[in-house]
Amino acid sequence: MWQYRGFRALQWVMERLPRGLAYALAIVVARLAYRLARKARAALEANLRMALPEASEAEIQHVSWRNFRNHSKAYADLMQLPRARVDSLRTLLRIEGRENLEAALAAGKGVLVVSAHMGSWEVAAAIWSATITPVSLFAEELEPAELFDWYRTTRARLGISVLPLNQQGLRQVIQALEQGEMVVTAIDRDILGTGIVLPFFGRPAKIPNGVAAIALRRGVPLLPVSIFRLPGDSYQAVGYPPIFAAPTGDRAADERRVTELLVRRMEEIIRAHPDQWHMPHRLWEGEKIAG
Repeated sequence: MWQYRGFRALQWVMERLPRGLAYALAIVVARLAYRLARKARAALEANLRMALPEASEAEIQHVSWRNFRNHSKAYADLMQLPRARVDSLRTLLRIEGRENLEAALAAGKGVLVVSAHMGSWEVAAAIWSATITPVSLFAEELEPAELFDWYRTTRARLGISVLPLNQQGLRQVIQALEQGEMVVTAIDRDILGTGIVLPFFGRPAKIPNGVAAIALRRGVPLLPVSIFRLPGDSYQAVGYPPIFAAPTGDRAADERRVTELLVRRMEEIIRAHPDQWHMPHRLWEGEKIAG
């Protein structure tokens, strides 16, 4: 409970600050977290070594610090949402590959937007929800429950639904897709532990295969998307060519094939923006994590 109260106290301050001052405070918080959150930092740096095998240790530490900095700014974005307006957010987002999104939506089956844990998704989701089609985020439930409720209520204010990563949430995902909506989820971490083992940056890792299963069974297009922060604290959203999954009759092989296509795209995205890949969790079995 004290963690939730601490979050709400910081959030109360953040939402009342001008954006520039909120980011300045976020950088102060990032410096503290970088020094004190040793376990999270060690896990992040172990993951970065996998993604950037040719980087020196000094380079890994530099990317790690920038990662903490960007992650803290993303939290500042989230904390400012209660007073945010879509019109003011719209000017902050540049979109590349809009034709790919339109091609996916044209199928009339809804769209599964697939990404990694990076960027400030609230900005893009709020704009898309207001101007294109309703958007849902299919994400893990946070603890304590009060914090997850705050996330859901805050995002709902901007037209973004938050669906819990469980069986009930999965039913809601199907309903949203049947209504032609966009559902956003990340596949770079197998939170439920029900995924399949695939090479991820050259080493076996468990990857969620649920989005591939839905796409194959229901004909829903998969749209890989990356969102990252630009210099000056605007954002870039990139929509890649959609994947229209075609079943061959071998369900397991099909799910593996489609998931692997998504993983290769996620690797490309992460390598391009490693300082924005917010992944302070262990991903590979047997990796050595100091700290």
